[in-house]
Amino acid sequence: MGKPHVLVIPYPAQGHVIPILELAQCLVTHSIEVTFVNTEFNHKRVMNALSDKDKVGGHIHLVSIPDGMESWEDRNDLGKLTSSICQVMPGKLEELIERINGSNDNKVTCIIADESVGWALEVAEKMQIRRAAFWPAAAALLALALSVPKMIEDGIINNHGIPTKDQIIRLSPTMPAMSTTQFVWACIGDLTTQKIIFEVVTRNNKSVGLADWLICNSTYELEPAAFSLFPNILPIGPLLASNRLGSSAGYFWPEDSTCLEWLDQQPANSVIYVAFGSFTVFDNIQFQQLASGLECTNRPFLWVVRPDIADENNDAYPEGFKERVATRGRMVGWAPQQKVLNHPSVACFLSHCGWNSTMEGLSNGIPFLCWPYFADQFLNQSYICDVWKVGLGFNCDESGIIKQGEIKDKVEQLLNDKTIKARALDLKEVAAKSVKEGGCSHNNFNNFIEWLKT
Repeated sequence: MGKPHVLVIPYPAQGHVIPILELAQCLVTHSIEVTFVNTEFNHKRVMNALSDKDKVGGHIHLVSIPDGMESWEDRNDLGKLTSSICQVMPGKLEELIERINGSNDNKVTCIIADESVGWALEVAEKMQIRRAAFWPAAAALLALALSVPKMIEDGIINNHGIPTKDQIIRLSPTMPAMSTTQFVWACIGDLTTQKIIFEVVTRNNKSVGLADWLICNSTYELEPAAFSLFPNILPIGPLLASNRLGSSAGYFWPEDSTCLEWLDQQPANSVIYVAFGSFTVFDNIQFQQLASGLECTNRPFLWVVRPDIADENNDAYPEGFKERVATRGRMVGWAPQQKVLNHPSVACFLSHCGWNSTMEGLSNGIPFLCWPYFADQFLNQSYICDVWKVGLGFNCDESGIIKQGEIKDKVEQLLNDKTIKARALDLKEVAAKSVKEGGCSHNNFNNFIEWLKT
């Protein structure tokens, strides 16, 4: 028998691609052959963003299949994208596996699929290939998805996932409270999009039952209640965040690593790191308030400003802003985030609270300023601020804007609170222990490797 050949397929969004590609990179270090399947659109973006083309490609076969959308269509329209991939990609995946198995002595022995593409597990079952599901976000969010049948039965949501009323619920007494208006499918796009996403959630709940393993990018110590609700979910979380200190891959924008040299010149624990992930978009009023807020802190800051982060493509900064902050502010299109968060000059992380960013911040003992945008980010903020108590949130004014004064005040409050920093360092130790030999993430991953090799 040849070595195991694992085919890995993410949901086509950066926050999903990065952790499952990290998992793939961990697998190749254990003599496992990996074929990684992106959509054609994202494959081009990942390849263009890689500084060293052989860094990933030499160990992992990076391949692609179409997502069914035209090149000019908007992949940020998650309803349209999700509908298209459900219709087109299962057949294309099956064809790809048949091609691989026909031309490669080392046939595909296992499929690891993002839980959000449950149809890939259905393809694996149809082709009689072993399968594992991977959940890239918080275990609490997976617990919410798996609780859908009970929530319908209890009248919390209707059959389309629409909340019957605005209320706060808890899946377990020791989990964060959740607002029904912030259920992941209820705060994405318009009503049509929400229904599409909810239908996929319910389909994936069935598909995940086909998996031999359900692996989660979290850990028991961080979310004990969520894991106790569904004990068949296996955590390996901090293992993936810690792996990103090496070669970064899976990003959709080229990293500007010159910001690391800039950080070298800043005092220890002085820099506000500001990054909002791959989806967040600001209107110009909010963008300018954020810029003015960073300016009036009078502290050094490193701000990741994607080319598409503001509504308008023209220069959205306040007039004269760049000149005024030139000596202490650095703006980049994309940053090597794990290396930034691991840098001694970084004092805090102003974040959209995506789960990858959350795990990276925790793994480096960095306090958070929370600015969630959509999907799971409100739940992650609840963990950061209310459960782990390693961060603060912002308050909006009556028109929904976070004003510059609020930003300045919260930066000062966070950086003057020594107990928040102490808790952040404690959680860093928790995450590190989980990854070391004998830790739960380490043990679960090794058990998974043994299963792949049998």
